[in-house]
Amino acid sequence: MSWHVGLTALGMVLLLEGLGPLLFPNRWRQYLQQIASMPAATLQRIGAALVLLGAMVLIIFS
Repeated sequence: MSWHVGLTALGMVLLLEGLGPLLFPNRWRQYLQQIASMPAATLQRIGAALVLLGAMVLIIFS
């Protein structure tokens, strides 16, 4: 993977991650408070699902 592709992907992630707080700051704050109150095991499952989904997307589109 070239640096250009990696930096483009990083830029897209940052753009998508920034949309929530930009457009819905109060809902975003409530969402983060809900996440902070979740058990660690639940957060780990969510994280694992996101990693697997991301890996599948990369495999399919690469």
